[in-house]
Amino acid sequence: MADARRVRPGPLRWIWYAYGGRLPDRHREWVLHDITCRTWVLRHFARSLVQISPGLLFLLLPGPLWIRAMAVLGGVILALWYSLSYMEHTCEYRLTRHGYPLGTGRM
Repeated sequence: MADARRVRPGPLRWIWYAYGGRLPDRHREWVLHDITCRTWVLRHFARSLVQISPGLLFLLLPGPLWIRAMAVLGGVILALWYSLSYMEHTCEYRLTRHGYPLGTGRM
């Protein structure tokens, strides 16, 4: 029965959500599922990879490829480090933005 109320966002809305945007109220149940399901860490990791993907454009800059690749790799590692360090806080903030009380994401 809970799946009937859970409306997945479309690809563009999901990208908006991945960058921290608030989804319409009809996606509220899906957001709760996204943050509290058993694969929530993998979902957070996927959102983080989407957020840092524009950094790959640095590979198009002039210069030796190995320098550009190492710069991008360093940025990706640093971004993922911070993202995974604060993932519980970020997920809790997402839930409060969608109308759930503070502490809903903690299990």
